[in-house]
Amino acid sequence: WACWKTYLGRPHTDGVRGAAMGILGDSLRGSRPEEALPVLEASLALHQRHWSHSGEIILASQGDLAACLGDLGRLDEALVLERGLYARRMSTLGVSHKETIMCGNNVAASLLDLELWDQAKSFIRDQLPAAQKLLGPNHAITLTLSKNLAVALANDPRRTRDDL
Repeated sequence: WACWKTYLGRPHTDGVRGAAMGILGDSLRGSRPEEALPVLEASLALHQRHWSHSGEIILASQGDLAACLGDLGRLDEALVLERGLYARRMSTLGVSHKETIMCGNNVAASLLDLELWDQAKSFIRDQLPAAQKLLGPNHAITLTLSKNLAVALANDPRRTRDDL
């Protein structure tokens, strides 16, 4: 809160004030996500209003908000935001970019949290080749995608031998 209070008196268009709000939201998210949510929502609104030309700032704010919604168990809402982030990364960076793959990993994790096994399996199978090619088979993100595929396969009650 001290960081936020330091910059509160600055104009709404001040970049440091906007950054302080985001830092506050991220800090609260770890221990008090219910308090972080309105801060992150306000931060996103502020960024959209004053820095709409900066796509990266908007995407980062949306990612923070999606993570907070997931922390609060609002998984459907988090998934909607994560899919939007992934689509934006796909359209701007393409499938073979680390940021796109990381966003895809977040989508996959949300699909697993919602127990949408078929969607998770299909989505992860589409992601893995790009991750393996760009990052290599032993990169942490590639390994996480592989683990998530294994989780989807192991937990899907309708799995078949061919799935495994």
